[in-house]
Amino acid sequence: MADPKGFITTPRETPTRRPVDVRIQDWREVYEPQSFEHLQKQAGRCMDCGIPFCHSGCPLGNLIPEWNDLIWRGDKTEAINRLHATNNFPEFTGRLCPAPCETACVVGINRDAVTIKQVELRTIEEAFDSGNVKALAPDRITGKTVAIIGSGPAGLAAAQQLTRAGHTVAVYERAEKIGGLLRYGIPEFKMEKHILDRRLAQMEKEGTRFRAGVDVGNEITGADLRKKYDAIVLALGATKWRDLPIPGRELKGIYQAMEFLPWGNKQALGEVETPPINVTGKHVVILGGGDTGADCLGTSIRQGAASVTQLEIMPRPTDERPASQPWPTYPMIYRVSSAHEEKDNRIFSVSTEEFLGDGDGNLRALRIVETKFENGKFEAIPGTQKEIPADFVFLAMGFTGPEQSPIISQLEVKLDERGNIDRTANFESSEEGIFVAGDAGRGQSLIVWAIAEGRSAAAAVDRYLTGETQLPSPIEPTTRQLMV
Repeated sequence: MADPKGFITTPRETPTRRPVDVRIQDWREVYEPQSFEHLQKQAGRCMDCGIPFCHSGCPLGNLIPEWNDLIWRGDKTEAINRLHATNNFPEFTGRLCPAPCETACVVGINRDAVTIKQVELRTIEEAFDSGNVKALAPDRITGKTVAIIGSGPAGLAAAQQLTRAGHTVAVYERAEKIGGLLRYGIPEFKMEKHILDRRLAQMEKEGTRFRAGVDVGNEITGADLRKKYDAIVLALGATKWRDLPIPGRELKGIYQAMEFLPWGNKQALGEVETPPINVTGKHVVILGGGDTGADCLGTSIRQGAASVTQLEIMPRPTDERPASQPWPTYPMIYRVSSAHEEKDNRIFSVSTEEFLGDGDGNLRALRIVETKFENGKFEAIPGTQKEIPADFVFLAMGFTGPEQSPIISQLEVKLDERGNIDRTANFESSEEGIFVAGDAGRGQSLIVWAIAEGRSAAAAVDRYLTGETQLPSPIEPTTRQLMV
């Protein structure tokens, strides 16, 4: 185990964020560098408990006590080997995952949990810096071909696993560059895009083929894919956004979050000087209190918005773990993201009744009302209406499932009652040879679940193509329904 008394003698410390007044002037990631010696002390807090609940907290089944111990001992090479054994992209999860492993940490029962996420991130960064992340090309080619539709984390994980198994894999993406929401939805201040690009370069060296800028279903049909490939993996994501059809929705200035965030990334990377959706000097209101809303907040701040207000229909969460969400479950508590640290103007328990215009078709304000949850629904509290000035509104209220792309009807796959692509416990769709991974079958979820699903779907595809597989499957068919 790591330091036998580390969880007692060493307090939990996370990396320092750069000063707010400095970091909002650029788009770089918000954290200061952390010394490896400091990281080792944090890894030493892992108590190597008899039953590591962090394993069950992580959908990937990361071998957390093992690489914590290896980092504490300074064995960086073996640590990254153990980390890569279960996770294709720890540099993504180490930045973007909400860390359900930490809320399941045994130390966290009565002390501050181990900084698992940070140890994971620095382990992979140390590996990249030292050249220990190498292309793992297969030693034989099976002659089987696989098309993966969608280049988000689920699609990329499935692609890397199947390429390493010796299959010829092509990843199709309708956007101009590979990466899906990793590239276009995650702001640069949370993950700089060169982090994504270096992993894609590794995958290309291994043999994965990328086909960006191809609108599958239009430029290439389902019949074309059927003729060309032995198996297809649909990793389309759940990009059908939730709208708000209330009076005034047609006014100019109301956008979905995913109409705004990609332009912020292009601006951050210098691909555009002034994006079409630019909130400089404007009053911004964000509807939705989740991570996407926080991403809109941080982007608006860096563009120089005059004010930013974030609205949430739910009540303010408690600071401590609710009794109804005991350890080791992931609790709904009040959290302050890096963007909220920069400007926190959240209003809880409110609903938007109407978008108000200026008479020329432009948005000028919102009419909101306080709400309470009674009888299984949110009800407006009479006499609490008020107006909030707004030049721009960004809808960050989540997603309802995959878009109804022509490829879904062309491949004749069935949908379930929620609108997701129906699939079996083995990730197979209703049509033979077509598999489903990630949010397209699961519904909107976490990046760590997407990677786990991509790895599991890859094992199912490999078994379909060859009759057996040696690829690991973190989500076994017998347990998948229990873990949804």
